[in-house]
Amino acid sequence: MKELNLKLKTTANLPISRQTVINIFLTNTIFRTALLGVLKPNDLSIEQFNVLRILRGQKGNPLNLQDIQERMVNKMSNTTRLIDKLILKDLVRRTECEKNRRKIEIYITKDGLKQLENIDNLVNDTETQLSSKLNTKELEHLNHLLHKLQS
Repeated sequence: MKELNLKLKTTANLPISRQTVINIFLTNTIFRTALLGVLKPNDLSIEQFNVLRILRGQKGNPLNLQDIQERMVNKMSNTTRLIDKLILKDLVRRTECEKNRRKIEIYITKDGLKQLENIDNLVNDTETQLSSKLNTKELEHLNHLLHKLQS
């Protein structure tokens, strides 16, 4: 994995709050770039990968578009468009709910499960490498702080 050098470069004396926000954005860029490096050769975006993992977690049960949207990391994604692209790749399927015809149910296909299985180790290795500069205690503390910022 190629290392991006995106350290904050300024001679200005920035407030710590601005430094924090900028550093979170820079870290996001590094992480997204690394994950895209693994997903792009597999013809997946980060958002499509996220949808597939959400659906795999259902263990064969369907989800509707709203439930998928709620669980997505990037809430700004166009979920309908993402699902349509995954349908074209035969990674998910869309059906009408038998009990409520207005409700659309989304399932992951066997090909979708196979695609995830093929890239799971690559993604896991990338995530491990991205977080390798911190020990377990530091990662736990970082997660605690990030959750605190999110609330």
